Amino acid sequence: HLLLFLLFVGPFNCFASYSRATELFYSLNEGLPAGVLIGSLARDLRLPTAGGQHPAAPQPPLSFTLASHGLGGQYVQLDNRSGELLTSAMEIDREALCMESSRATVFGGAAAVSSSSPSPESCLLLLDVLVLPQEYFRLVKVKIAIRDVNDNAPRFPVPHIHLSVPENAPVNTRLAIEHPALDPDVGTNGVQTYRLRDNYGVFTLDVEENESGERTPYLIVMGALDRETREEYVTVIIAEDGGTPPLVGSATLTIGISDINDNCPQFSDSQLNITLYGNSSLGTHVATVHAVDMDLGSNAQITYSYSQKVPQASRDLFHLDESTGAITLSSKVDGGTPALHRLIILGNGPGCIPAVITVLVTIIKVMMRPPEVVPRFIANEVEGVVYLKELEPINTPIAFFTIKDPDEKYKVNCHLDGGGPFRLSPYKPYNNEYLLETTKPLDYETQQLYEISVVAWNSEGFHVNKIIKVQVLDDNDNSPVFSQQLIELSIEENNVPNAFLTKLYATDADSGERGQVSYFLGPDAPSYFALDKTTGVLTVSTQLDREEKEKYRYTVKAVDSGFPPRESIATVTITVLDKNDNSPRFINKDFSFFVPENFPGFGEIGVISVTDADAGQNGWVALSVLNGSDIFVIDTGKGVLRAKVSLDREQQSSYILWIEAVDGGDPALSSTAKITILLLDINDNPPLVLFPQSNMSYLLVLPSTLPGSPITEVYAVDKDTGMNAVIAYSIIGRRGPRPESFRIDPKTGNITLEESLMQNDYGLYRLLVKVSDHGYPEPLHSTVMVNLFVNDTVSNESYIESLLRKEPDISIEEKQPQISIEPTHKKMESASCMPTLVALSIISLGSIALVTGMGIYICLRKGEKHHRADENLEVQIPLNGRISLHMLEKKPMEISNI
Repeated sequence: HLLLFLLFVGPFNCFASYSRATELFYSLNEGLPAGVLIGSLARDLRLPTAGGQHPAAPQPPLSFTLASHGLGGQYVQLDNRSGELLTSAMEIDREALCMESSRATVFGGAAAVSSSSPSPESCLLLLDVLVLPQEYFRLVKVKIAIRDVNDNAPRFPVPHIHLSVPENAPVNTRLAIEHPALDPDVGTNGVQTYRLRDNYGVFTLDVEENESGERTPYLIVMGALDRETREEYVTVIIAEDGGTPPLVGSATLTIGISDINDNCPQFSDSQLNITLYGNSSLGTHVATVHAVDMDLGSNAQITYSYSQKVPQASRDLFHLDESTGAITLSSKVDGGTPALHRLIILGNGPGCIPAVITVLVTIIKVMMRPPEVVPRFIANEVEGVVYLKELEPINTPIAFFTIKDPDEKYKVNCHLDGGGPFRLSPYKPYNNEYLLETTKPLDYETQQLYEISVVAWNSEGFHVNKIIKVQVLDDNDNSPVFSQQLIELSIEENNVPNAFLTKLYATDADSGERGQVSYFLGPDAPSYFALDKTTGVLTVSTQLDREEKEKYRYTVKAVDSGFPPRESIATVTITVLDKNDNSPRFINKDFSFFVPENFPGFGEIGVISVTDADAGQNGWVALSVLNGSDIFVIDTGKGVLRAKVSLDREQQSSYILWIEAVDGGDPALSSTAKITILLLDINDNPPLVLFPQSNMSYLLVLPSTLPGSPITEVYAVDKDTGMNAVIAYSIIGRRGPRPESFRIDPKTGNITLEESLMQNDYGLYRLLVKVSDHGYPEPLHSTVMVNLFVNDTVSNESYIESLLRKEPDISIEEKQPQISIEPTHKKMESASCMPTLVALSIISLGSIALVTGMGIYICLRKGEKHHRADENLEVQIPLNGRISLHMLEKKPMEISNI
């Protein structure tokens, strides 16, 4: 409607509308609650209100409407009548509203009105308001500047800041911290200062602000740094804003001191004095020099070299390892070798002046020649290494040694030095001949290499060593050994195919191919187990079912590759763990129980048998009654079904229950079974007489009634079933002028007139009718008084009623009603058959009850309709139908029932 109105009045007021465009400016703090007044448009636009300058002239009501409900409309409420602009329930968050603006201009006053435009950097909320009616129509541009409050603390973008400073950084070195703190607030509420919690006396912080107002912290070095003294400083950098009160944020600042090459190699000593015998062999270790550089990495690498002052002869005689600083004898000492050598060695570091150490080597010359040791090997020898098999017997000869003095001046002795099962003994009858042999069998698995030396010395103390290495050759003398002789495993049933069981591990102390082990399954292993001959990984290729087989036991072999091969055997036992993969199972899906009615409460109706193939808790079964739990209960452990109360077949003849079996697995599995309970009838209800309804009622019988005509009937029902509900009627007592004039049909209860009524037969007849069932073991009965008044009319009802109130003097006739459909009664007339019948009844009682129950159950299964039809044919006659039928038959008769 507003749009149509504007379209209609627009062409006529175009100039007026443009001339009346107005702007209003307000400012307020962010985060204010709902209902705070921002400004009154009517007052600030100076629009007339009711009761203004012209109270006599009626003023049309003003209407203020937001032109659009965009982003700005969510944060304000506009009173359409008063024009008051209020904050809404949605709180204004300046940082969320103005993400693109980093600063905002703050206006003075709580809700000031300004004629000048705000700063372009302001966080503004823009609204368009229409003022109606037409007399005051205008479009008002409302700009609301959102003032910042200090509601955000500074926050560093990362919790840990790492900064590296070279150890030679001069004082006042400035290093920018690349992760300054951020504060969504602006102006003085933003980050203002930084500080360190612990500056260690060598650091401080400074803040620089660029043209855009961003503040960056700088770390300033205030003292000398030395990585070798301390290589890392850990402190906390704190950022603080300018709000009141100020808010702070912090991060961990780790300052690492990087190494520079400010240390050079240094020797701990300036000179070493070494003595060397002139008969020393080549390669003899003379000395080792070692320098230290406190720097790290490549700055600490040291190489060693001779000074140029060292003569070439000394360089040739002594070898210097440039990496380790080891000095060894590299050429033989002879008579022309100088006795003193001055070795000046330099320790060189990158960019450093070399460190210097002097090694003085004094050579002591020996004039005599050393003894000679001449070996002659018996065993296989290659380049000074003797090879012996580990299975060689004791006293296996290795070599002959001839010991002699080349000058033939001194006596030479010798002995064997070094460990091992070896012996060096004189070989008689020769002089200076010695035999080297074994003293016990060698074992490759114990030790593979022996290093022994034959030492010869003369009487002057001069000695010489002849080093011999003995390499023991391996033989296949060890069988593989399993880490466990009995490997016990377990796996859950329903495993995935090719499931991993274990990795067998056997070791063989032999070497080479003789120690390579292969794995095989024993002949008793089932075919669905597989064993990788190389890796020893044992798997099962099919799913295992614990209910089918719970334990497996078979052997595995480890065979080496020697000749002949050796093997060992281990036993694997696998236990299949149960999973809850079997639901409880009833032995039958349908259970049927035949229970006599009036069965005592909590008596045992039957046992529900249920099994669960799972084991342990998965095989625990709990039974519960899903329906009828208010009447029936079930013993969870034994499965015994019981009724809480005694059951009455006449109230309900059968019950259908659903029993649920739930196992103890997680998740639990369940199954249900149907339980049918059929109540067997007991003769516990006597016949119930429905007509006549009272012993005080009477019926008028006209004297003109013809013989054989029906007079009335006795109608009774029995709530029991079967023979217990078969009803017989008989007259057991009579009183009247000629009481034999009436008889009753034993099956239907119809009372008819037997003989014609005479003049002297008028009067009141009282017939005592016995209604009896054919129940077992003892029939039940009821009695009713049938009153017949023979007369032409009823002239004095009070007289008849007085007669009825008198106690009738009636003798009881003990006469059983004769019903042709009951053959058993005929048999009972013979006293001679009574013992036989009783015996047969007792023997066949159980069979009769069972057959009767099964017949009832089959009838129920065939359908309720057929069952009712059969019962109606037997004894269940609808009461209303029978009564209606006889009422129709008795229409011509006069009946009085008082």
